[in-house]
Amino acid sequence: MLKLALAPALVVASSVAGRRWGQRVSGMLVALPIVAGPILLITCLEQGPRFGSQAAAAALLGLVSLAWFALVFAWLSRRFGWLPTLLVAWASCLVLDLLLARLTLGPWWGLPVVLVVGWAVTRLMPPDPPGTDRQVAWPWWDLPARAAATAVLVLVVTAAAAAVGPGLTGVLAPFPIATSVVAAFTLAQLGSPGAVRVLHGVPRGLLGFSVFCFLVAVLVEPLGTGTAFGVAVAATLAAQFAWRSAGRQVRPPVRPGDLTSARRP
Repeated sequence: MLKLALAPALVVASSVAGRRWGQRVSGMLVALPIVAGPILLITCLEQGPRFGSQAAAAALLGLVSLAWFALVFAWLSRRFGWLPTLLVAWASCLVLDLLLARLTLGPWWGLPVVLVVGWAVTRLMPPDPPGTDRQVAWPWWDLPARAAATAVLVLVVTAAAAAVGPGLTGVLAPFPIATSVVAAFTLAQLGSPGAVRVLHGVPRGLLGFSVFCFLVAVLVEPLGTGTAFGVAVAATLAAQFAWRSAGRQVRPPVRPGDLTSARRP
């Protein structure tokens, strides 16, 4: 039930939020552990806390691949359609995942690595398109198709847990399932500007994602699965809220001249 309902429902909720508050919000939400969280929870329940702790520690390295996917997809979307962009970004992400699975890096080292990579990706992203997201008449099948695509991808990744070790399971847990679905659908229906706006939100969500994986890795064995995941979810939301609040405070004020120039075509 978790595999078939929770992650797809969270992807649908992120998509609806993007339509209401902008595609950047959608990108930030799908970069949170809305899919990897259920995958790690299922892994802990099926394979045990020790396996889950190792998988969560490895998932920190998987966030490097998630950031790389966002960067590759954003740049390719400016030249290609959704299918070739998605396939190339997936291929590059899988290659990086296989390389990272060979590394053994504890959570105390993995956390700062992810934070540095997230900062670097924000600097390397293509320019954030100006203006606001244009309104479109979304087809009736859009949200059900996103949910179905998410469910299929989650089933594939979680089914591999019984065949591979915790290292590869953890690295694959943050595989860009939700990000792929939302970015590909947005690219197909809003074009490259909309997809780039989505992917600009991904590095902003890595802070909360990394905090989640770190806390699950260090707490699931001593505290148990339920308590560890509860603490991790609460800390993730608190960290993301604090980061967003800090970003608003340091944002420079807009001058009247800037608004005038922004309205020009």
